[in-house]
Amino acid sequence: MEALRFLLRDRDGNYSRTFDAVFHADDLRIIKSAPQAPRMNTYCERVIGTLRHELLDHILITGESHARYVLKTYEDHYNRHRPHQARDQLPPEAQQHPVAVHDLDTQRVLRTRILGGLINEYRQAA
Repeated sequence: MEALRFLLRDRDGNYSRTFDAVFHADDLRIIKSAPQAPRMNTYCERVIGTLRHELLDHILITGESHARYVLKTYEDHYNRHRPHQARDQLPPEAQQHPVAVHDLDTQRVLRTRILGGLINEYRQAA
């Protein structure tokens, strides 16, 4: 696994020199966002908000290895199964929509429970 190399943060006064020293001690380079650029962190804040609302508000993380497992599992779900409005409801790794099913009585739907049922993924049975 690749080690962290930098920390991107804004210029909020809540971040003290002591805060920065902790990360410098671990050889992380601190990169500050541009001054008076409130929208500079919007993408990062959007991802963090999505993780909180869809995942971390509903599960208790018990340690670093558990956090890595949960985030990796969610990353797989997010990129392979979760619909994205900006991509016409396709996940990022999907190239085309699945074939539409017109006769629901003859098709079975299977559910896969992810993270103990926090997330459910559905697919047609073969």
